[in-house]
Amino acid sequence: MNLDDFSDLIERPDGGVRRDAEERRERLTVPPGALGRLDELGEWLSAAQQSVPVKPVEQPRVVLFAGDHGVAELGVSGRPAGSTYDLVRAALDGASPVSVLARRFSVPLRIVDAGVDCDPELLPESVVRHRVRRGSGRIDIEDALTAEEAERAVRLGMAIADEEADSGTDLVVLGDLSVGGTTAAATLIAALCGTDASVVTGRGGAGIDDLAWMRKCAAVRDALRRARPVLGDQLELLATVGGADLAAMTGFLLQSAVRRMPVILDGVVSAACALVAQRAAFRAPDWWLAGQVSGEPAQTKALDRMALTPLLDHGITVGEGTGALLSLPLVRAAAALAAELPERAPDEETDEETDTDDAAEGAADTGSGTEGDDVKSGV
Repeated sequence: MNLDDFSDLIERPDGGVRRDAEERRERLTVPPGALGRLDELGEWLSAAQQSVPVKPVEQPRVVLFAGDHGVAELGVSGRPAGSTYDLVRAALDGASPVSVLARRFSVPLRIVDAGVDCDPELLPESVVRHRVRRGSGRIDIEDALTAEEAERAVRLGMAIADEEADSGTDLVVLGDLSVGGTTAAATLIAALCGTDASVVTGRGGAGIDDLAWMRKCAAVRDALRRARPVLGDQLELLATVGGADLAAMTGFLLQSAVRRMPVILDGVVSAACALVAQRAAFRAPDWWLAGQVSGEPAQTKALDRMALTPLLDHGITVGEGTGALLSLPLVRAAAALAAELPERAPDEETDEETDTDDAAEGAADTGSGTEGDDVKSGV
């Protein structure tokens, strides 16, 4: 597998449709610019859907990829190493923030176990049947995955994207359930952006103290030494310092762009996967929105590189797709406004044009009279 092949498969959203959407926006009763970024979101959705006016977002879904990371053994996370199972269980039981919001917004929630470190019997078959391996390697001293596992993980993500697109999902809120995932994500972003460990290392979703932050910096630094020699091959990079969940998310993002299915990114982990995917296919980011600011410096770095501006900034650090899901009502509102606001009546447009012409003529007449008076005064 060569991820660079996606570059030929992914097209940008339809530019002609977007221009049509912009022209229609100029004809609405609400003045252009009065709705701020909602105008831009509505036009983006029109281009993605190839539809003017834009269609409502009727079948969104939250998709969370789950996995444990061996680097968590170093005490770089606010949660114990190997405890991703608890996050998955809470989400399945409706006891996590993302599951509460998904239930409130009536959005289906799908969890994909790519590399959780627990007995498979502890999770439903629908969740665990895709697992690539049990946990990922400690990236500061060993590869996260073998080459074969990395390819399996990417293909897993592609298959999930195809399943969602085939089932009619029209927008995906993408997140992760992981312990140690932000360390792997920071390493990927530092490697792809050419920065040092301290620039990209944050406190993680659960929050860590200064000593844990220093351990995390050291882990990212050591992992970076292993990542830099393989920067030319995205799949090898994911195998070296990524993980099963990150590789699967990367495959999901690439195939979603192939299938013209928009995605809202959540935090630093999805941003890191998006950056790897952009490296493989430069048009792919045109299909994504950044849902929220997570507070992780690596996320800011990655989004800047992809020219994606987050929709929300509410200080939400919990991860798990929560912040991205909160931005979904904003996207739905943009679609509703773009589709349902009335256009100005033709006679109203004519009256405005006549008023403008009359004003211009009046100004010209006034100017002419002034010049004549000046001449007479001079005489």
